[in-house]
Amino acid sequence: MSHDHDDRPQLTAAQAAAVLNPPAGRNGGDLVVESLQGLGATTVFGLPGQHALGMFDALRRSSLSYVGLRVENNAGFAADAYGRITGEVAPLLLSTGPGALTSLAALQEAAAASAPVLAISSQIPTAGLGGGRHGYLHELRDQQASVRGIVKSVHTVRSASQIPSAIAAAWESALTAPHGPVWVEIPQDVLLAETTLPVVSAMDATPRELYPRPELTIAAAHLLSNAERPAIIAGGGVVRSDASGKLLALAEKIDAPVVTTFGGKGAFPWEHPLSLRSWLEDRHTTDFLEDADVLLVVGSGLGELSSNYHTFRPRGRVIQIEADAGKLESNHPALGIHSDAREALSDLLEAVERREDAGAAERVRTVLEKVRVRIDAQDLTLEQQVLAAVREALPDAAPSFWDMTILAYWAWSAFDARRPNTMHSAQGAGGLGYGFPAAIGAAAADPTKPVLAVSGDGGAMYSIAELATARQYDLPLTWLIVDDGGYGILREYMTGAFGEATATELSRPDFVALAESFGVPAVRTTPESLAGDLSKALAAPGPSVVVLPALLRMFEPTHL
Repeated sequence: MSHDHDDRPQLTAAQAAAVLNPPAGRNGGDLVVESLQGLGATTVFGLPGQHALGMFDALRRSSLSYVGLRVENNAGFAADAYGRITGEVAPLLLSTGPGALTSLAALQEAAAASAPVLAISSQIPTAGLGGGRHGYLHELRDQQASVRGIVKSVHTVRSASQIPSAIAAAWESALTAPHGPVWVEIPQDVLLAETTLPVVSAMDATPRELYPRPELTIAAAHLLSNAERPAIIAGGGVVRSDASGKLLALAEKIDAPVVTTFGGKGAFPWEHPLSLRSWLEDRHTTDFLEDADVLLVVGSGLGELSSNYHTFRPRGRVIQIEADAGKLESNHPALGIHSDAREALSDLLEAVERREDAGAAERVRTVLEKVRVRIDAQDLTLEQQVLAAVREALPDAAPSFWDMTILAYWAWSAFDARRPNTMHSAQGAGGLGYGFPAAIGAAAADPTKPVLAVSGDGGAMYSIAELATARQYDLPLTWLIVDDGGYGILREYMTGAFGEATATELSRPDFVALAESFGVPAVRTTPESLAGDLSKALAAPGPSVVVLPALLRMFEPTHL
């Protein structure tokens, strides 16, 4: 059988010479960075370790920008945020054993939030692989087994020539909907061995597009066009697929009220007459959604937080658009459409017939008023004042990253993100310490905008070392630390459940003095001066810290 090669790239004489005579002094690490460059990477995150030094040495021979954090888990959070903000793959370079394992909590968050992180870990020398106990430094019986239940795919390299293909396959996997973290591991000796392979040039790792099946679109359009009380739940998939415009057009075409999940913040305009905002942890919202005769769920699995802790019981027909096949109908029977949110909404928008419902906006106003009355009855003026101050100080286009802390739980429900893909939290996996290192990743992605991180004092201690990183790279980010002397939400949970709290009180440092010891300007503020102090910090170049001593309380739950 003959093949037509007329369309293959034609090399110039100079290019051919470069291929045939690659520069001397290259090793397996160079193949790693050349592969990343060929795939379009510009920034990598990580932390060096003995087995990974071949990769890190190669960085200085590359055009890649390196952001080095102080703890592998924090490097993972930074890569996660970079992936969320840019929609591009975020390479994360790790060492073996302890270095690799320390990143796992961050990779769990990336998996839960569908962030495209490409973790490239070193391994013990090839001779030690295969389960024997050779006593190499950092040796694990099976390092892959530690990550396989967390990441989308695992790619193992045993020789230099396998490096570009393994990285390209992992890259494609990370960017195929649903996005997610992937894992490549390369033995120390392969990274260090000199190579005479040609320099890696442009590579193709185009992800598969995920389109809806046409018969499902027709069925969904029929249900929505003929619904009496349609409603829409918009999840993180809408934000990730850049489908907010399609969502708005569809909601307006069929007059359907929209609530956004905590992962879908900003997917729908907060002040729109059809916006139910994000009050998912509220029985009035839950009742409204249960009353819909057709409920369209886009880019959400209706998990614990999105279902008011599984108290949600839809009575009408559910249509679920979801890129993760495992989430289709995992919690509620539905017309399940396995598709990228943008593609499915685009097709639905064309297929539905316009329906007008003059009462829809009034029903939305009624629900929001009931929510307001419920919250106002709980004497939570301080909490609302603090959240309003943050909103006032934060520029509309500036991204914010929220740790697992009481102010963040308020923000999930009550904060107007104003624009899609600007508000992010660790609510996917729920690990502490996300906010500040994630803000570092976002600032590295776009240093032209200020970035806000919000933590409690407990979560702040997980990532305090990264003040050194923020200072070293002079990144434009402000860290708001709400200091209540303990794990505030756990204190509330335990007091509510057991009458008193155990193991929640913390001795904490003087955060202002601590930040200043890193060369980072800091200020102690009050609820009254927070908006001004935060505005000033966000407007100043480089990193800054604002500390707010305050004991905040959560609003009463409705699911108990």
